[in-house]
Amino acid sequence: MMNGTSVAAMLSRVRENRPLIHHITNNVTINDCANITLCAGAAPVMAESDHEVAEMVTMAGALVLNIGTLSSVQVDAMLIAGQKANELGIPVILDPVGAGATSYRTGTTLRLLASLKISVLKGNAGEIGVIAGSGGKVRGVDSAGLTGDPVETARKCALTTGCTVAMTGPDDIITDGRRVFVVKNGHPMMDRLSGTGCMAASVTGAFAAVSDDYTESSAAALAVFGRAGEIASGKAEGPYSFRTALFDSLASIAAADIASHTRITEL
Repeated sequence: MMNGTSVAAMLSRVRENRPLIHHITNNVTINDCANITLCAGAAPVMAESDHEVAEMVTMAGALVLNIGTLSSVQVDAMLIAGQKANELGIPVILDPVGAGATSYRTGTTLRLLASLKISVLKGNAGEIGVIAGSGGKVRGVDSAGLTGDPVETARKCALTTGCTVAMTGPDDIITDGRRVFVVKNGHPMMDRLSGTGCMAASVTGAFAAVSDDYTESSAAALAVFGRAGEIASGKAEGPYSFRTALFDSLASIAAADIASHTRITEL
């Protein structure tokens, strides 16, 4: 059963174990992803050369793949790292940034899903809708809406891909196709800052590294990240001061606060 106590316990495991999270990621937000990983209690490494990714991933607790600034060289590195992670049983988190905006992004997402065992597919409603074939719309790298019920879309995507799906939005929906968790932690300021979606994938990777249940770990990760956003909103005067407060809030958040303020519902 998911509750504040179990989420707090998972956060404590991240901080105690300090897993290495290997990123092949978006160069727009790479520094923020590294720092949010540190603030969550894990350790980041940003390595994407095909000469080292297979070796690097052997040391990792999770692999985060983010297609935000896509290139053919990067895709090749993702496939090499992902195949090694699959071989070793290391969870792979895929953030299909902008899937649906261009045929290249959509095709790359589908190629990664077909070629690798993805543990968690974390995307916004538009991206998940596109992948599920449910009429999602994407403008640039932002969700532009979803046709149909978001819970059923996320569930369909999970059943189609075989992944845990974490659909982020005003309420985050996490499902393996059978169980469905809704996370209500978070704040609208998180949508006014570039990179919070990429950071959410990094935190999701940190939590996946300390759990065998990627549906529960993804819900816990988004609840903790959302709670940090709630705390940060009370300290910020605008988007950039919110960014600083978000890092500080995640780094300093107490397990007792998470136990008291987690808002997760199982449908």
